[in-house]
This record gives sequence, structure tokens and C-alpha cells, in this order.
Amino acid sequence: MVSPSWSLPLLVSLVGCAATRPPPPRAPPLAPARVVAEAPPARASAPPSPAAPEGFDALPGWRADSLAEALPAWRRTCERLERTPDDRPVGPEGFAGTAGDWKPACRAIPSPTCDSDAARAYFERWFVPVPRAADGGDRGFFTGYYEPELRGSRTRSRRYRVPLYGRPSDLVQRTSSHGTGRRVGGRLRPYFTRAQIVAGAVRRTARPIVWVDDAVDAFFLEIQGSGRVALDDGSVVQINYDSSNGHAYVPLGRVLIARGALARGCVSLQSIRAWLAAHPAEAQAAMNSNPSYVFFHESAQGATGSEGVVLTPGRSMAVDTRFVPLGAPLFLDIDALEGVGPIQRLVVAQDTGGAIRGAVRGDLFWGAGPDAYDRAGRMQHRGRYWLLAPTHIAARLRP
Repeated sequence: MVSPSWSLPLLVSLVGCAATRPPPPRAPPLAPARVVAEAPPARASAPPSPAAPEGFDALPGWRADSLAEALPAWRRTCERLERTPDDRPVGPEGFAGTAGDWKPACRAIPSPTCDSDAARAYFERWFVPVPRAADGGDRGFFTGYYEPELRGSRTRSRRYRVPLYGRPSDLVQRTSSHGTGRRVGGRLRPYFTRAQIVAGAVRRTARPIVWVDDAVDAFFLEIQGSGRVALDDGSVVQINYDSSNGHAYVPLGRVLIARGALARGCVSLQSIRAWLAAHPAEAQAAMNSNPSYVFFHESAQGATGSEGVVLTPGRSMAVDTRFVPLGAPLFLDIDALEGVGPIQRLVVAQDTGGAIRGAVRGDLFWGAGPDAYDRAGRMQHRGRYWLLAPTHIAARLRP
């Protein structure tokens, strides 16, 4: 989606109360930033254990996890790997081997009807858990994101006035040789900012996919990266991330804290939405403080991550691909989320996000609906994870 965190990668970065795959045929666009809570908390003061867990039995919650629930996500990655040349590097400079190194495990994947005991035996047979750490610590910052549900129409009306734009015809997307922008007189200029786009700068170059009834909903859809729009004719449209205007993401929570509108240490997706709803005259200007703007495309599939596969609620995670290759299975051990408990489960790295930066950093996809919204909005927790690597690759990944 490219995920777009909460995956609202940090609407603020200052939260407290209670966000490289093997290159595909076409390089994916930059992911939207997704966190509403932005600055990750300071690094944990307690040093990691001198002897990092290495066996599966040392992973907290490994025996309790319903591992069969993770197989659909891993199967989607395997289907993508089977279409990938064997010599395609996995991770930057191939630090996690090649696609061919991972395919034997994929070809041995259990049947879709297998139970968790069979799934557990499979992972223990084909993989080795490797602890990940950074700067001497094995604990990092974890957020969540979700799939918003909006109301809209194919045509503009008095009620449906906010456009969700497709990619503009004059947008030059970032590649290895140039940045994102638009050609003016033969030179690449920065693309329009959010404020300029909202004011109409792309009306001649971008076609609205749909029109929605709430500018705040549209804003958070950009941060999440994908969502569903229930149309006035009774149909539902899946909207996924396509590209962005290339401007850096600025967390709205941080802006509101700086203005004194919200208290430091008590910022969440929910509190930011509440402030915007309570200050309609100031809401658009506040949102415009984030110059980044996302363009979408209509899709027949569900929410899709940077890996190019449909995301699995509770089992797909956005990562920093400088440290974790897209498609890698990960086992999480994250502090308890109220109403959920400790998050100790197997997930698959299938997405990225503009605010998901760091060796121990993750953004868990919760799916759609009220529960997903609630959990994603409140998840700003410390935790750690292990990368599950094929046995012959694990040795090269150890710290």
C-alpha cells in the first residue's frame, strides 16, 4: 500500500497516553508515511540479554501462537517468490541470500487445511530464528495501521466534494536517476504541495477516482495507504496507494503539539481526529502542514503492500527494508496492548511505510473495521522480533 502509520507512520512521534524486497519487474512507489504518533520512544534503558534466544522454544509465545493463521500471508509471499528468478537478491546486496535460497521452504509449505501443530513443525523444520538488534539493543518501536472505510460517489455533488485523485499525468516518479516532481522548461521541479493540490493545482492533470464526503477521512486514507469506499449506488471500491508528490511526510501530531493544541504524551489517531472534528475551521490548514500527498488507483484486490501481495490482517507487517527483506517471516514479542494482550505471533514482512525506519521497527496491519481502527490507533509499543531464515542463510544474518 506501500503502506502507506500508526502505519500512520507517526502522526506524531511523541506518543504516550492510553504507527528491499527483491526488486519487482517495476520498482514500487515510495510508501506513504503511516504513523500518527510519531517520534519513537527513547531506546529501552535495559540492555538485551547477553545470550539472545536462538531456538524456537526460546521465543516467547511460540508454542501458544495459532501458526496456521500465519500461513495465508506466507503462502502469498511464496507465490510471489515462485515468479521471481532464482538469482534475484533478497535484501540489500543480497544479505539474505537469493530467491532460490528461499524457494525450497516455499515448496514444502503445508496444505491450507493444516492445523497449527503442522504449521509449527513446518517452520521448525525449514527455518532458524535469528534475533534482530540495533545500537546494542534488541527492543524497538512498533505501531499499527488499518484499512479505512469511507463514503463516496463516482460523481461530484454537494455532499461528495473531496476528490481521491489518481496519478497525475505530469508527475515524474522517483527513480534511481531523478527525484519526484514535474518537468518545467526541461528541468525537474518539485511537485505541488498538499496545500496547492487541495486548492486545485492538479485538476487538469489528475482524474478523481471517486469523490468522498469528508476531507479528514481522505487525509487518514492517505496515511494508511489503502481503503474501501462505499459508493452511493451500493457498490464498494477498493482504493490502493499508487504514488506520492514526493514531499517529506510531516506528522500532524507533532504539529499540533508544537501549536499547543494537543498535550505531549497523549497523542493518538483518535485524539488527532477528535481535535480536527472540534476545529473544522482550522482543520484543513492543519492538515496542509503535512506537504506530502498520496495518489491512488482502483484495485480488484484488497489492501496490497509494497511486496505486491494482498495483506493479511494481524499477520502482515511493514518494515524498514534496509534491515529486513520483504517477504521474510518474523516472530514478534511486543508489550501488551490493552484488550489484546502481549503480541507474540508470526507475521510476514509485506509492506513499508515512510515513517517505518530502523532495524527494530514495525507497523502491524490490523485490517478493516472498528476493532482494527481502535487497535491501530492505540498501538505505540516497545518490542522485539526474530527473523526466520532458511537454515543455510541464518548463519550470515546473526549479529
